[in-house]
Amino acid sequence: MRSEHITDAFGAHVAGILKEERKKRDLSLQRLAKQCGIARQTLSYIEQTAESPKLSTLRLIAVAMEMSLGDVIKRAESLAPIPISQANIGKSHGTD
Repeated sequence: MRSEHITDAFGAHVAGILKEERKKRDLSLQRLAKQCGIARQTLSYIEQTAESPKLSTLRLIAVAMEMSLGDVIKRAESLAPIPISQANIGKSHGTD
């Protein structure tokens, strides 16, 4: 099932990192998909930012490439930090 197209910078960076790492390891979409146990088309959609995968799917992909999902997320965050004004950190929503 395809999800909403990834439009945020963070999601696009995660997709780009996974694609970059797959290519560094000289893995085809088919081979990596088989290692992950997911459909090749799903992996392709993720890399093309046409699908927003579940965290469990991202973890499967990262582990198959001998990476931690945490490292992928940290890299993506460094490329697309969330401005504090958008993070809703410490904001009251009228429930005081």
